[in-house]
Amino acid sequence: MEAPLAASHTLANRRAIGKHGILVLHGFGIQVRVERGHLFCSWGIADERCTIRLPRVHHGLRRLVCIGSDGYVSLEALHWLSSQDASFLILDRRGKPLVVCGPSAPSDARLRRAQSLAFANGTALRISKAIIRQKLDGQSTLVRDMLQNAVAATAIEKFRDELPDADSIESVRIIEAQAAKQYWSAWASVPIRWPRKDERRVPEHWKCFGSRISPLTHLLFSDNSFQVLLRAKDVKECLHAREQDNV
Repeated sequence: MEAPLAASHTLANRRAIGKHGILVLHGFGIQVRVERGHLFCSWGIADERCTIRLPRVHHGLRRLVCIGSDGYVSLEALHWLSSQDASFLILDRRGKPLVVCGPSAPSDARLRRAQSLAFANGTALRISKAIIRQKLDGQSTLVRDMLQNAVAATAIEKFRDELPDADSIESVRIIEAQAAKQYWSAWASVPIRWPRKDERRVPEHWKCFGSRISPLTHLLFSDNSFQVLLRAKDVKECLHAREQDNV
């Protein structure tokens, strides 16, 4: 008896790439190569495979992300991506960046000088305060409006209001950590909904957000840790594009 053929799905470009221009390949046996001028990508698990072919025009691709360590990317494919000003990333299954490359602008000596002096002249501290202030504003709004926890939201706002008095990066980190404790405590008892058919197979500790303990046993924090690593990768890519140092 003949073995069943592997299921392969050819995806429409818009469906696979999305409005932000990001194409994510995951699974095993990832393939990225060029065929007749088109970028050909194949990915998936076992016999469930997806493929896509991108022409050189009107493809909408801005970033190609490969998650995994099994497969190959041809040199011709890298040239194709470079010619289209699209960035390319390889992440392991825990989100650690293995390869990050993309278009870069000409080096600007003034930017590099400003970056090197940022810690000494206080610019780095001002930037850190501004970033963390926006983060805590967002956390307090989410906790108050979505989680209906006014006590935690008020506590986060209290720490936010201490930022102007922070005199070092370390002080900003301490404030951020104290606010984070309040933020994640507000999530601890929030239930996670699963499809009814899967309910019996889901471990009990995956049915609520719980405390921020381990990315291996708590689903939310595994996902969030992966997202944080992606954001860190984005920052590195932006620095590379502007020929600045990763500090």
